[in-house]
Amino acid sequence: MAQAAASESGKSGTKTPTSAADEAEPKSYSDLLSTLPARGGWVSLVQYQNYWLNPGRLQHIIPVKELYKPRADDIILATYLKCGTTWLKALAFAITTRGRHHHAGAFAADDGGDHPLLTVHPQEAVPHLEVHTPGQGLADIEMLQSPRLLGTHLPLSLLPPAVVATSGSGCRVVYLCRQPKDVFVSLWHFVMDMRGGRSPVEMDAALSMFCEGVSPFGPVWEHYLEYWKESLARPEQVLFMRYEEMVADPVRAVKTLAGFFAVPFTEEEERAGVPEEIVRLCSFETLSGLESNRTGDLDCGDNTVIGKSTFFRKGKVGDWENHMTKEMGKKVDDVFEEKLKGSGLVF
Repeated sequence: MAQAAASESGKSGTKTPTSAADEAEPKSYSDLLSTLPARGGWVSLVQYQNYWLNPGRLQHIIPVKELYKPRADDIILATYLKCGTTWLKALAFAITTRGRHHHAGAFAADDGGDHPLLTVHPQEAVPHLEVHTPGQGLADIEMLQSPRLLGTHLPLSLLPPAVVATSGSGCRVVYLCRQPKDVFVSLWHFVMDMRGGRSPVEMDAALSMFCEGVSPFGPVWEHYLEYWKESLARPEQVLFMRYEEMVADPVRAVKTLAGFFAVPFTEEEERAGVPEEIVRLCSFETLSGLESNRTGDLDCGDNTVIGKSTFFRKGKVGDWENHMTKEMGKKVDDVFEEKLKGSGLVF
């Protein structure tokens, strides 16, 4: 999403809080920023509650925990950056709204179909909790009719505790993760595209920061682990999925999502091939080829505008091998093996 690289300050190095700031309660957002550790490099970030976040986006992130009021029938699509967010939004939207939009020819991208995803970018179809754009702020989200389909890149600890309530009244959360090496490469290219193909640091320097945990919404392993552990404790509320498995069998993934959303496909729908139609409609080839996704820009808030096509690069599994050396890949593998040790989550 846009928050990956928006509001670059151009600063480098690390800033540590002053003793005076530690003693005084911050009176404004700018005061708060002045107390937070900061890092520059391939992106400019500040550390807030153990996560590295975009300083321009942080002012929208902090209120989410207090102002977002989860409903029992909310569905939250949670991802770390570049883990298949656009694809997951498209699939979830198509699955949950199929009663309104599924009829003969509705999904036909090349034959006059009228499904909303043929003209509306998936990032616009599902509002993001921490990305405030016209009509999609927290106040607007609060006014949406239930059931609400919402996206977020936030770690679970920065969402309201009621999202996963012990009483069983919490909402449903789908978390999609991806092989970290592919995540880094996709994120690197996303940031580069937003900068017009330029970066202040080389890829190996950016990778070193990534492996330190210094990346937007990072450390990545902590982001993964928060949702992973909750999925083990509350599988009825948190569905943990892997991008690679979805790519290998997308029809199965669609059926799994529909069941988790409590809108499973009927026997009639399965005989009619509705799951397969949704897979085709939401495929990389279909979505990236649509005129509505190839041209124009998305307003991502905070004076950040991103070309719609930027959200469709390759979507390939294992593409890291075309951009990183084996040594760089091993560096990532070693870090994640160590950080995830004992959790049961492996790549």
